[in-house]
Amino acid sequence: MTDIVSASGLTRTFGEGEAAVHALVGVDVAFPAGEFTAIMGPSGSGKSTLMHLLAGLDLPTSGSVVLDGVELGSLDDNALTELRRDKIGFVFQAFNLIPVLSAYENVILPLSIAGVDPDQEWLDQLIDIVGIRDRLHHRPAELSGGQQQRVAVLRALASKPAVVFADEPTGNLDTANSADILTLLRRSVDEFGQTIIMVTHDDESAAHADRLLVLRDGAIVEDRAASATSTATETAPA
Repeated sequence: MTDIVSASGLTRTFGEGEAAVHALVGVDVAFPAGEFTAIMGPSGSGKSTLMHLLAGLDLPTSGSVVLDGVELGSLDDNALTELRRDKIGFVFQAFNLIPVLSAYENVILPLSIAGVDPDQEWLDQLIDIVGIRDRLHHRPAELSGGQQQRVAVLRALASKPAVVFADEPTGNLDTANSADILTLLRRSVDEFGQTIIMVTHDDESAAHADRLLVLRDGAIVEDRAASATSTATETAPA
């Protein structure tokens, strides 16, 4: 199976000298296409740092990240921005929708910025799966939290990205809406072959994944199937 994202010898240090914080220490990991991976770990374990490096939102102190065949360290700022736009979908805890745009305008915004016409047949399929057709012309303030996150998931999938990174995607949602969003992410893997890498502090969220990575002190200490998530991985969200 082809790896969509891989990291080799990945380290990230913040600060210098005695004040230095070693957020990641020599991480080697690969993410096969069409797999849903959950990343867990105590606060300060490095899970958010790892996701930011894999997504090209931050640069490693040493080591490399390859995403869909491209080594991120070889790209200048403009090329890295284009790669994130074309190859990556993002789902954030805070939704990150533009308040003055309608739900539909938010969904197609990355495509509009890229000057790409949306694949309307694909969008229509996603809209019906996500279940927000009757809310497409509403602005974010007119939507519930669950509806806003559905829009965010739809936006992440609209460009058919190589990988979707989800950072605590259910952190601001109640139990019912959380379950709906996780089901949507799961369906995108099972029905469309999407690759998803999700940071979470919640065992129930992680149980929707195929694979569980657990970080502690900047290193991967567990890598296994995610059917019954670990009982001692979390103390607080990072």
